Amino acid sequence: MSTQVGGPLVLPARLTAPPRLTERHPWLFPAAVMVHRTRRRARWTLDSVTRRVRWARRRPGPELPVRLVQHGSLLLRELDPDVMHLQHNKVANLALATGRVDGVLLRPGETFSFNHVVGNCTRRKGYVDGMRLSNGEAESGVGGGICQLANLLHWMFLHSPLTVLERSEHSFDPFPDRGRVLPWGVGCSIVYNYVDLVVRNDTDLTFQLRTWVGDRYLHGQLRADSTPPHAWKVEARHEQFLRRDGQVFRRNEIWRRVIDRRTGAQVGEELVKSNCALVVYEPDQDVEVLDV
Repeated sequence: MSTQVGGPLVLPARLTAPPRLTERHPWLFPAAVMVHRTRRRARWTLDSVTRRVRWARRRPGPELPVRLVQHGSLLLRELDPDVMHLQHNKVANLALATGRVDGVLLRPGETFSFNHVVGNCTRRKGYVDGMRLSNGEAESGVGGGICQLANLLHWMFLHSPLTVLERSEHSFDPFPDRGRVLPWGVGCSIVYNYVDLVVRNDTDLTFQLRTWVGDRYLHGQLRADSTPPHAWKVEARHEQFLRRDGQVFRRNEIWRRVIDRRTGAQVGEELVKSNCALVVYEPDQDVEVLDV
């Protein structure tokens, strides 16, 4: 159990700001998406032309010898029966997306972008309606569920010397912790192409991604051509549930400890992220909720 800390509840700006223009006028949302996508495509083009960014991509070749980290996440979560078909469709979407990521090499100085590698998840490419989260609720959408792959990749990246440049978390805590393996607050939100997971290889090592869908789990490995001198341990601290004005919020901190592989001693630590999100389920009775 993480240590609880006091202090006032400071909500993220996205939860306290006035409704956005597209929230007040939903008919403007498609135009806003097009603007965001056009801006990101222009940035990608400029980065490629100026060679300011060298993109990581799939390359044929043997598997790199060192397995730095391996993780598996359960494919099907028990949810309401009326949305379970979206869970099964999610598995089909993940099979397509993992095929795009599997075998990607990140050489020194290269940058990995989830959206750049996976691309737009359209029906023409075989993607189907899967479960995606919008405002804390599960809904149907083409390509829904690929965030699970981004979550897995981000968790592996946190256990490596790769530099996370861009990552957006979900603004809601949608599900209780029953069956949760990873700490709350390390997930990723993905929206093609402007909400992304981006990392850069600032080391002299080469890394390789392996991803595949098994019978029950989504699997991933991060491999390298040699072993870095450090290992990393990621943990949640200062976990709290807080109630204000009839709403429950959750907050914690994600920390990463740096371990010397030779001695096993901790040689550093860093705060990865402070999280605060609206809880859209009723916490279990054994969860302490503090009134603020």
